[in-house]
Amino acid sequence: MRYLLGTESGVCSGRDALCAFLPKVFANQPKERRTFRNDVFTDGRVLMWEYPRRTPDGEQMDFTEIMELENGLIRRHRVYWGWFGVRTLTTGTHTR
Repeated sequence: MRYLLGTESGVCSGRDALCAFLPKVFANQPKERRTFRNDVFTDGRVLMWEYPRRTPDGEQMDFTEIMELENGLIRRHRVYWGWFGVRTLTTGTHTR
């Protein structure tokens, strides 16, 4: 996220910042970034889902997303990358 935002912290806060950030994400997706995911888990306060490396259609970037909700808003959002996803982003081998 740091490289897309052009900031040292890589933190995106607030609705306006998020709305400006999302088009950058989708415009800069490598071909390995697909959207096959496992089911979503939630307890009403936390949402969690995984994009597994292996899918029915081949490999994709592997990562897990977790959102903490408070009063109907996203309080905190984290993404944990697997080794294949990190390698894709850091080696520059992906194609857009």
